[in-house]
Amino acid sequence: MPNNAYDGNSIDILKGLDAVRKRPGMYIGGTGIKGLHHLLWEIIDNSVDEVANKHGDTVTVTIHADGSASVEDNGRGIPVDMHPELGVSCVEVVFRELHAGGKFNNNNYQFSGGLHGVGASVVNALSTWLEVEVYSKGHVYQQRFHSIPDEHGEIQSGIPVAPLAKKGKTAKQGTYIRFMPDDRVFDSIEFNVDTVAKHLQDTAFMNKGARFILIDKRKVDDDMQPYRVEFCYEGGIVDLVKFINESKKTLFDQVIYIEDKSREDCQLEVAIQYTDDYSETIASYVNNIPTADGGTHETGFKSALTRVLNDYARSRNILKEKDSNFVGEDFRGGICCVLLLRMKNVQFEGQTKGKLGNTEAKTYVEGVVAEGLSAYLADKRNWSIGDAIVEKAMTAQKARIASKKAKEIARQKSNASSSNLIGKLAPATGRKPELNEVFIVEGDSAGGTAKQCRNRATQAILPLRGKVINAEKKRLDQLLDNAEICTIISALGAGFGDEFNLAGLKYHKVIILADADQDGGHIRSLLITFFYRYMRELITEGHVYCGMPPLYRISKKDVVRYVYSDRELDAAIKEVGRGYSIQRYKGLGEMNKDQLWETTMDPERRSLMRVTLEDGATAERMISTWMGENIEARKAYISKHANFNKVDDFQKKD
Repeated sequence: MPNNAYDGNSIDILKGLDAVRKRPGMYIGGTGIKGLHHLLWEIIDNSVDEVANKHGDTVTVTIHADGSASVEDNGRGIPVDMHPELGVSCVEVVFRELHAGGKFNNNNYQFSGGLHGVGASVVNALSTWLEVEVYSKGHVYQQRFHSIPDEHGEIQSGIPVAPLAKKGKTAKQGTYIRFMPDDRVFDSIEFNVDTVAKHLQDTAFMNKGARFILIDKRKVDDDMQPYRVEFCYEGGIVDLVKFINESKKTLFDQVIYIEDKSREDCQLEVAIQYTDDYSETIASYVNNIPTADGGTHETGFKSALTRVLNDYARSRNILKEKDSNFVGEDFRGGICCVLLLRMKNVQFEGQTKGKLGNTEAKTYVEGVVAEGLSAYLADKRNWSIGDAIVEKAMTAQKARIASKKAKEIARQKSNASSSNLIGKLAPATGRKPELNEVFIVEGDSAGGTAKQCRNRATQAILPLRGKVINAEKKRLDQLLDNAEICTIISALGAGFGDEFNLAGLKYHKVIILADADQDGGHIRSLLITFFYRYMRELITEGHVYCGMPPLYRISKKDVVRYVYSDRELDAAIKEVGRGYSIQRYKGLGEMNKDQLWETTMDPERRSLMRVTLEDGATAERMISTWMGENIEARKAYISKHANFNKVDDFQKKD
């Protein structure tokens, strides 16, 4: 008989790194491709902390031919002496003990992004093997760890093969760490070079003048030289603003730059430029960590910007004595701002570090920005820039008033009747939004099929019957003239723009379901752009998904396999064996209701891709490149990333 008593024997103690192995998602967010790359970010972050604190200036990341990854810096090197309490080297402590590191006080690092001391040990726990070399005091010190099964078959994580050993002399200084992610933990252990390159480029912008080098030994050119790219930006965040605005038309060439390094506990850099579009882009960072959800530092910036620019408008007699001040959003229309705050004792809200909570940051940032921007605008040479910003605010003010009227009309229509949803939305009958999901489906045909096979209790279907307007190119009042946009707003029930409120959301999963072709990709882009611009919390809070319909159906007698990517096709064919038949789905309308249900809508079997926002600067550049007016920038992006040589050869396979 099983012992169901809940007593002392029921309490498990996970020793050493076992906790990481048991619940990896608690430490790296999951075991998918995002979690895999998080391992690399943890090691890179340690090197970046050396750079940010002026102990080094170069970080080299290498993806090796065997799939392992290494990170080398020219910082101080991990201490190699014996730990006074544990009796082993400090290197072993760093890689074997959770919450062990040099960042818990302010003696070793003035500013640090990695505050919890779990990075190196977590990477060790989730790797098949890890090796570290420390270059310090003229010598090379080495140690290797591995994860192996014990006599009971249980994996023992990050076990040292031998103690730290001195292996020779060197003139180098710094740390080299190489690791192989454990394929017993991760869905895939293949690093994506574009993802790593993007991360290093973003980091280079945050660390003015530092060099970040990426080498991929899996890819070689005709001369057998590995792929290599280097990022170094002498302008730092000024260069980042220019990079974000590269595909946009700016109001002025100059980037306004404000810097304060007068305090030991806080330092600030701000870069500002305006474009001719309607969107607001504020990309903020704290100790190099993107704060996608903003926080007190952004609040301080916005307050200072509004106050100083109103004072400037009055000093230039653009605002008369009887005129009301501009509101904050008037001055933020078309702004591109990068805000980089470095501070001690950072308090983030939530595990994702997406929002800064330090109350003192608001006062500090507001004061620095107000003083710096006031001094900039006091210089007559900058009056043309100040005047251009105020003129832009006047245009934004008119658009805001027009949008307010359009919102009121839309609200009155919504309150008067729900006619815009009649015959369009097939609502879910369930009354719990957290259990309900709405599929925004491309076309009436696929929408009709989806309505036939859905679970009526929890699944709503909203077919798109007309063209969704491009939110990147239109003002809000123009968007509200589009029937499809109004239908989406009404169906979700949470409002839009500055009145958007998640508390009113009727469906906690908003699933875009479009064909796996160019038109489907365009529809997904248009919808995500609208959500990003006017319902951003939908994305930041994880409510937006893309349905993943299969590309192929392989069948042989009673055996059926659905394939969702070209990479899976060969494996599926081998599994089914000779004598199979294959069908390529070129659209959702080619599926019958049973096929659509079991591949795309059944929560037990479907695949969904969540739309996330981790870095506002990267998202802004991507949205403006894809959906903006600069055709050449869009062509260049497509030329770099699209595969124009793709051909369907599955019919040739036996």
